[in-house]
Amino acid sequence: MRTLEGDPDSSARSATMSIDKLFPALLECFGIILCGYIAGRANIITSTQAKGLGNFVSKFALPALLFKNMVMLDFSNVIWPFLWSILIAKVSVFFIVCVLTLIVSSPESRYSKAGLFSIFATQSNDFALGYPIVEALYQSTYPEYLQYIYLVAPVSLMILNPIGFALCEIQKWKDQGNHQQSKLKIVGLVVLQVLKNPIVFMVIVGIIAHYFMHQRVPAFMAEFVDGLANSFGGAALFYLGLTMVGQLRKLTRSTVVTLILLITAKLLLMPLICKDMVDLLDNSNTSALNHSSLSNYAFLYGVFPTAPSVAIYAVYYNVTSGMVISTFLSAPIMYVSAWLLTIRWMDPQRLMNSLQNISFNISIVSCVALVWTITVMFLSKKFKRLPHMFTVNLFLAQFLTCVGMILWNFVVKEDNFIGQVLTFTMLCTSLYSTYVWPGLIALSLVLMKRFEDLKVSPGMFIIAGWGVPALVTAVLLISGEKMPDTIDSSFFYGKAQVIIIIIIIIINESVSSTQEPFLNSRCGSTDCLLVQEEELQQTADRQVARHVLLCLLLTVSLLANLSSCLWLLFNPVPGSLYLELQFFCAVANYGQGFLSFALFGLDKHLIILPFKKRLRRLCYGKKQEELLPSDLPEDIRMTCTQFNKYHKDQCFHDIVKKRRCGKSTMVGCFLGCELVEWLQQVGLAQDSGEAVLYGMRLQQGGVLQHINQEYDFQDGYLHYCFKT
Repeated sequence: MRTLEGDPDSSARSATMSIDKLFPALLECFGIILCGYIAGRANIITSTQAKGLGNFVSKFALPALLFKNMVMLDFSNVIWPFLWSILIAKVSVFFIVCVLTLIVSSPESRYSKAGLFSIFATQSNDFALGYPIVEALYQSTYPEYLQYIYLVAPVSLMILNPIGFALCEIQKWKDQGNHQQSKLKIVGLVVLQVLKNPIVFMVIVGIIAHYFMHQRVPAFMAEFVDGLANSFGGAALFYLGLTMVGQLRKLTRSTVVTLILLITAKLLLMPLICKDMVDLLDNSNTSALNHSSLSNYAFLYGVFPTAPSVAIYAVYYNVTSGMVISTFLSAPIMYVSAWLLTIRWMDPQRLMNSLQNISFNISIVSCVALVWTITVMFLSKKFKRLPHMFTVNLFLAQFLTCVGMILWNFVVKEDNFIGQVLTFTMLCTSLYSTYVWPGLIALSLVLMKRFEDLKVSPGMFIIAGWGVPALVTAVLLISGEKMPDTIDSSFFYGKAQVIIIIIIIIINESVSSTQEPFLNSRCGSTDCLLVQEEELQQTADRQVARHVLLCLLLTVSLLANLSSCLWLLFNPVPGSLYLELQFFCAVANYGQGFLSFALFGLDKHLIILPFKKRLRRLCYGKKQEELLPSDLPEDIRMTCTQFNKYHKDQCFHDIVKKRRCGKSTMVGCFLGCELVEWLQQVGLAQDSGEAVLYGMRLQQGGVLQHINQEYDFQDGYLHYCFKT
């Protein structure tokens, strides 16, 4: 590794600033987030209970943490140009998003959307997710960098967020029509709302106490403040996972393009402007190494995902799903960013080898995930239906891309022209096919939504999905000129290959832009019509929301590939940021299998429900219907006793209906969603999560059962009946 001349400490600093601590920090953060998500998804903690944890985090733990650090802050080590750079970057992104939203949004929600979307693009998850990562990277080299988190965060809370709230109040004022509130009153409401925020209030109190307490929390309150402050990290990450449950279902037609633009502004535009502002304004820094480190730190800060509190502000505009996506997209970007910080002086050939190794390693793991996912699609017989038929083709293209990269890793190092051409043909055809299929899937969803049928032969889609990439690859092989000193398969044929990639991505994006996301006694009949109806619902489920999300995520990766190609095409000396973009594109291209596995690899009826049945049988040691009342936990017995004694008759009267289940057979049953709604209406559950838990206890206690004893209790269109 090469170091700066004339700076003897640079080598030591570069060596110390490694990413050895970063991966454990990322694993810790996202592991706790995953635990929170699982707890919410499994109804271990309901949404009502999660609100209590959220209130503790935002009104007690975080204010205490801010107060402590504001008191102990050392302003003598602050590099103020860096702070102004971040402020200008945030303000720039805020007003870019705000102005564009005001221009394109409809008048009935123009101002409120402008305010909330601007907050989304600028308010980062600084404390729960950002601080542990900064600490892992800079604690041993630049420990003073940690305090910038506490200085930068109030910029959004005290300056930008109030502007967004003011725009929301203006929208309310305009919606009233009679304009009862004066403009002065609107300003007063916004100022009062800001001052009532405990985070802002404790920042102000902490700054005042900083000068009176001489940078030290008094001994009599130090333990109390530390106790609250130290509880923030794990609780905040766990709460972040809880808030992610169910958010992806809220994707609607009007939010897909919005989310793409907002995520692009947050994860790509913000870090670039932060870095450029530091490069421009930090001229007083005498150390070139420190200036470069600050510039990279600014870029890393810009990648921090959106804070979960935005979900509270923007609940009516369905951008909370964007918070989920941006959080998980930020993980590979942060890892690659930090990794490149440690190798920025590395020889270009070693960088290229590192890129090749990362692509190779990701391809191996992605291959395993894709084999699993494709197997699930065939065993569940979904591959015979639309749009899953096209999705399987996408998975196959992803699998062949990974196989091609694995083979390329060996072939490119050998002097075997025929082997290189054959491997390059398979790799490029399948990779370009992964660029084309998201657009075709989006188009098929639109056609099926509008016409209840595809109206076009599926074979035409398959020919387009494979034929166009194969034709493009053939043209490239015939007319292209091989670059002599590259092992990168993405640019093996130089600018001609770059231009082809740009054309394919632009065509795919134009097609994708048309997408419109949309989002019991037991029956004794041996040929139950209700069971057939449920099976028909399951087989007819097109999983539209999952397909929409898959297309959305792949569109984000396509935008990154497009940016990379345009950058290389118009800039002969790409620079370090281009390298980072290249690493991100490698992860996006060869790691698509992880997305496919996450969305389609865990089939509900083939894997999850059988697993839950086996797990319950292992826990209880026998089948559910064989359990005696004495074998049940106390809470289940009490719930069943209470329901049977006080609520069952009324519930039976309100929701049980006679439904035909055979030619001459009727059964009294109800839908799971009907019981969930009833439990909330009578006050036995505060939200749908608690209602599902209540229904599961009734099922486990033998009060109700599925008409075919096939499914656990769910909030859906499955039929259940009360046992007699």
